[in-house]
Amino acid sequence: MKTRSKNPNLPLFFKPLFWSYDFSSLDPQRHKKTIIVNSINYGEWKHWIWIVKFYGEKEVKKMIEETPKTEFRTPALKLISLLLGIEKLKYASRSDYLKSQTNI
Repeated sequence: MKTRSKNPNLPLFFKPLFWSYDFSSLDPQRHKKTIIVNSINYGEWKHWIWIVKFYGEKEVKKMIEETPKTEFRTPALKLISLLLGIEKLKYASRSDYLKSQTNI
């Protein structure tokens, strides 16, 4: 996994993608999934390039494959899957989600 040691913060051009977050507290390592999913769903080409350069193509691909496909916007998921050669996506049925939310 590629990491950036000098500055652990996201570049400012990511700020519009995280309107509902405290941008200054986002950590690229601790919030990796959130950053990758939001970048794919709402980002532009520059965001996609940054996440692949920062995390590495292999790590981004792995994160996408492990994230339920329902967390992605369909057009964005189709494009990123084509670009990264992702063939298998995680399916999460509504009942699986509900089961994961119960404390039984």
